[in-house]
Amino acid sequence: MAVGRLLVFFGLLATAAGLLIWFGVPVGRLPGDILVRRGGFSFYVPITTSIIVSVVLTVLLALFRR
Repeated sequence: MAVGRLLVFFGLLATAAGLLIWFGVPVGRLPGDILVRRGGFSFYVPITTSIIVSVVLTVLLALFRR
């Protein structure tokens, strides 16, 4: 039963992420994300996006475990 709950949780999470992208929320292009482009080379580090995703997942998982 725990596997089923986990699959439902990740499905809802994927749906929420898809809706955010669909409605134009700039996921992955937030201030604080580092993008360096030089010639044919590009380097991207999503620092702010990673922090926000980490906080949201921590809160959701804490609520889900109760």
